Amino acid sequence: MSTYLLIDSIIIFFPLILSFDRKVKFYTHWKFVFPSILIVATFFIIWDILFTRLGVWSFNPVHIGKLFIAGLPVEEILFFIVVPYSSLFVYETLNVYLPKPTFKNLAKIVTPVLILSLIGVGFIFINQIYTSITLVLLAIILIFFTYVLKVIFLGRFYISYLIILLPFTLFNGILTGTGLDEAVVIYNTAETMGIRVLTIPIEDIFYGMLLVMLNVFFFEFFRKKLRAEY
Repeated sequence: MSTYLLIDSIIIFFPLILSFDRKVKFYTHWKFVFPSILIVATFFIIWDILFTRLGVWSFNPVHIGKLFIAGLPVEEILFFIVVPYSSLFVYETLNVYLPKPTFKNLAKIVTPVLILSLIGVGFIFINQIYTSITLVLLAIILIFFTYVLKVIFLGRFYISYLIILLPFTLFNGILTGTGLDEAVVIYNTAETMGIRVLTIPIEDIFYGMLLVMLNVFFFEFFRKKLRAEY
């Protein structure tokens, strides 16, 4: 088993087992979960293919298997399944154990500050592809969700993402070289700000935020739509 596949397996293991917990019953939400993952994964895989071809990042052959799809190691494609699944599990667990607070006031404070910061930094580093595209795209999505769709899940999402950042730092740290002789995923430093948390490019935090937030959006969309039909 490759290093990357082992990491994917560990990420999904406990959320998958705990999906059958009697209180959370996450398995009952699979009809919302998997369509959400499929839609968002398609977008991110296309993004990944483009960035790999542009040389924004690459994959260390020492830590991946030999199976590739459209130029991506299969472990990278699985990443866009196991991470969203585990993140949605955390999000829904928070819904179960904190069913009443919507954290609207938190969203009202955090979202505008985040949008302005993302746009500002994104344009300062406009020549760094990973930085500019990730930050500006996240800002655009936040603007659309907040001021056009007026979604109500953002406050709860922010709390969930803070929780998710703990395992994120561990596993993404390993992928980017923490504890290893060589990184699994190798970033072109010319396309980033050059700021790292341990070995993790800081852009990854916002890339991960966009990945999880879009999954939460579609998860809530499908849940609301199905409930409306009954």
